[in-house]
Amino acid sequence: MAASAISTAFGLVLRKHREQASLSQEALAHASDVHRTYVSLIERGIRHPTLDVVFRLAEALKIAPSVLVAATEKQVTR
Repeated sequence: MAASAISTAFGLVLRKHREQASLSQEALAHASDVHRTYVSLIERGIRHPTLDVVFRLAEALKIAPSVLVAATEKQVTR
């Protein structure tokens, strides 16, 4: 798997879960203590979040980090 494919898939998964939680990028960024533009860059597959950031994003979304990872894996293997 190419890193860009994984980043793109993670971004799509993050956006889906953010929208399901009815959060703006700004609200998610604030809740996870990251910059709003960083959330945008992750969602577009441009930036690669650290494990710490994945955990903070998941906590802000009120889901387990494994949910984001498993959904990303499914997206990549399609």
